[in-house]
Amino acid sequence: MTETLMNFLMPTVWIVLVLLLAGAFLKSIYSIGPTEVGLVRKRFGKKLPDDNPVAFKGEAGYQAELLMPGLRFKFYPLFAVTKHPWLQVPAGQIGVVIAQIGEPLPVGAKSAIYSPGFGTFTNLKTFVEGVEGKDAGTRVKGQKGVQRPVLPPGTLAPIHPVAFLVITKPYVYGIPVSEELRRRRKSGMLTFQDWDQLKEESLDVTRIEPKATEGGHVIDMVGVVTTLEGESLPAGDIASRLGGFEDIKALEAGVKDGERVVEQVTNSKLIETILGSKNDQHNSYQDFQTFLDRGGKIGLQHDPLLYGAYNLNPFLVKVEQVPMLVVEQGQVAVIKSYVGLPTEDTSGAEFKFGSLVRPGHRGIWEEPLRTGKYPINPRIYQAEVVPTAILKLDWSKGITGAHKLDERLEPIVAKSREGFVFTIDLQVLIHVPDTKAPRVISMVGSMLNLVNEVLQAAVGNLFRDKLGGMPAVTFIETRQTVQQEAMAHISKQLSLYEVETKGVYIQDVILPDALVQVLTQREIANQEVETFKKQKTAQDQRIETEAATGKADMQKSLAAAEVNVMIKKNNADARAQEARGEAEFTKQTGLAQADVIRAQGVARAEGFKAQNEAIGAAGTLLVNVATVLADKNVKIMPDILVAGGGSALDGLAATLTKTLAGQKTPPTSPAKS
Repeated sequence: MTETLMNFLMPTVWIVLVLLLAGAFLKSIYSIGPTEVGLVRKRFGKKLPDDNPVAFKGEAGYQAELLMPGLRFKFYPLFAVTKHPWLQVPAGQIGVVIAQIGEPLPVGAKSAIYSPGFGTFTNLKTFVEGVEGKDAGTRVKGQKGVQRPVLPPGTLAPIHPVAFLVITKPYVYGIPVSEELRRRRKSGMLTFQDWDQLKEESLDVTRIEPKATEGGHVIDMVGVVTTLEGESLPAGDIASRLGGFEDIKALEAGVKDGERVVEQVTNSKLIETILGSKNDQHNSYQDFQTFLDRGGKIGLQHDPLLYGAYNLNPFLVKVEQVPMLVVEQGQVAVIKSYVGLPTEDTSGAEFKFGSLVRPGHRGIWEEPLRTGKYPINPRIYQAEVVPTAILKLDWSKGITGAHKLDERLEPIVAKSREGFVFTIDLQVLIHVPDTKAPRVISMVGSMLNLVNEVLQAAVGNLFRDKLGGMPAVTFIETRQTVQQEAMAHISKQLSLYEVETKGVYIQDVILPDALVQVLTQREIANQEVETFKKQKTAQDQRIETEAATGKADMQKSLAAAEVNVMIKKNNADARAQEARGEAEFTKQTGLAQADVIRAQGVARAEGFKAQNEAIGAAGTLLVNVATVLADKNVKIMPDILVAGGGSALDGLAATLTKTLAGQKTPPTSPAKS
């Protein structure tokens, strides 16, 4: 019976064994997808070391070697295979790597040392066994904990899901080893919220870019960096700068020729060196291992981040975005430095209001920053912006300049000698020279202090004292004089702080109602007096006008009379002038005629003398008489001359005699034959 049973069971056993082997064989074949890895877990073998969850030498547990995409065989009873996706970091985000294998972290360390040989952590053996270090004979082995570099956006890699946890914004890749994280994972997928240090935005690429305000303005920004790991800062320092300020010290030593300094560095060069970033030495904190290797310290960093996108490890680097320092035209920025070389005062012994230092030292820089944009860390450099254009300050309600320095100024309230309370609106113009701005800030601390403490006290006390010592009416009547005195007083006060006063103006004086009523009544009385004076003046003007009108009415006759007088006078003058001309003509004519007569007389005398000698005295007489008569057209010759016994002269004489006697000579009868 037993043999029969055995014969019956043997084929069945073999069939079962074959089926079991076939099932095991089929279960040992795994199809790994193109973006998957197969995590192998060995069920039987040596026990793993207590501090290592991954087997490298065939121990039981998770195996170091992953199954890559494709058909893969792992004997089912001995191995179990689970599929896990490749790591993929979304665009615009980063992946933070936490190693669960490797060397333990040194005491005090917060992150694991990194070597470029580790790559993107896909080669687990290289990570554990290490790579050759910078120093000969040394090896850098991977360490447990947060890894210093982050995986950049777009990373796609087959990372061991037990050896590493990779935290991304969507979810966490990998299988946690710690009991606490495993408990959390059982309730759901791990997320970045399971780490208190991480915020949602901390897994985004850090972007430094301009920020738009509600008013539409754009503010330039910089990133103030705080590192969470590194050596402690030296005593007295509050921020880390690679290499400290040794470069500034070397520049201050100047250019030397042997022991002799041949050239001193300028303040501008020092400022340029201080503002020059050293971020290129560690790729703007993205290469955190290099940052530490070059001497980077924990805490606040000197060099901020400028515009750009940065892959920063949120476990190691914190960034706060703050406005960039912008110095507009008409301004300077006085820098108060809280870091740098020890204070060395350059202001001189006579300056008693603090220390001025060269750029690169602690204290107030003697050289201000002028128009421009400056990427300085406002946590270690305090910039006091000083307007260097003429600054208008108003002591009044509702009027505030764009600078906001007079925002707290109120109208000045003062009391006159009689007790009248005045409210005075005042305007003061001041000017701070750019070269003296550091000295002004050293004396008063800030422009707000200058306005609200120094200037407010000087102006308020002046008007209260001035008005309290004079009657109200006197103040009103001498307002211009009071304004001039205020100008002199305020100029003197501000000159002590090396500030120039360009003008003091009383804008308005608000009088008390009682005084307004008195002044109104007085002004009405004054106006009435002036009215009466004007009326009297008007009447006087009326009299003058009427007199002028009468005179104007007679002006025509008066003008005609004056014209007649002038005509007669001109006629008389003309006649007198004519008479004088005629007299002169007559005189000259007479003289000429006299000369002619005189000449003729002389000629005639000479002729008479000759005639007398020729014809005798009687003949001469007769000839001349005849000549005269001939000139007068008197006919003295007879038409017929009859010669008698006498001479011709006798006949001529007779004829002349008759002519002169007015008798005509009878016509001579023709001779009879």
